[in-house]
Amino acid sequence: MGHRVKIQRVERGQTKSFYINFPAAIAEASRIVKGEELEWLIEDRNTFLLKRIRPAKSVVKAKTRLT
Repeated sequence: MGHRVKIQRVERGQTKSFYINFPAAIAEASRIVKGEELEWLIEDRNTFLLKRIRPAKSVVKAKTRLT
């Protein structure tokens, strides 16, 4: 399932910026917090990945191995 977003372009004098709004449902499900740093990775011209700088702890418990 995906969420569509639109890119916003803002020009202020000589500078311009592009903004992407992050859907609240995804942010909440991912437990993203205000001020958290994320990094964009570019795989190709059509694929962009957003990655946490500091990985969050998993909410899933580790599986125990039977020996």
